[in-house]
Amino acid sequence: MIVTPTSDVVLDVLEAADPATQRQATAKLDALKPSDADFAASMDSQADKAKELSKAAARAAGGPSPATTPQADMGPSSAAAPVRVIKAPGPGEVYRKFEAFVLQVFVETMLPQQTNDLFGKGTAGNVWRSMLAEQLGNQLAQGKGIGIAKQLASSAAQRDEAGKAGS
Repeated sequence: MIVTPTSDVVLDVLEAADPATQRQATAKLDALKPSDADFAASMDSQADKAKELSKAAARAAGGPSPATTPQADMGPSSAAAPVRVIKAPGPGEVYRKFEAFVLQVFVETMLPQQTNDLFGKGTAGNVWRSMLAEQLGNQLAQGKGIGIAKQLASSAAQRDEAGKAGS
């Protein structure tokens, strides 16, 4: 029996789609191509354009303001969700997550290993044990933690100040 795997599932789906919808989606993707701007700036500008379109459509229709509508209208036949830009976490959040990971490793080594009654056997037991350790590490780091995040943040601030002073 010969099995021929599909070369690219996304392309197969695109080829099976309605040609008019395919051209419209391709045109929208081409319009999103940034010239030399970074991705976040491109997404911010597209979100601003969507808001302006939404405001104009609401004014033309005499309907509710876009601030009260749950979804911006991206075009005549679009039912897509509005564009959301995901911002990078701040440096304090990165250090807190690192501290949570360190605490997770500590907690996981402290949890009992031979407790099949509590966590289950085999891989499932290991997954539950790991998930418990992850949540405990996150909760411990949410408060004051053990000081790893604070120490890393202060040393990073000192490096930044030294770098600015040396420039």
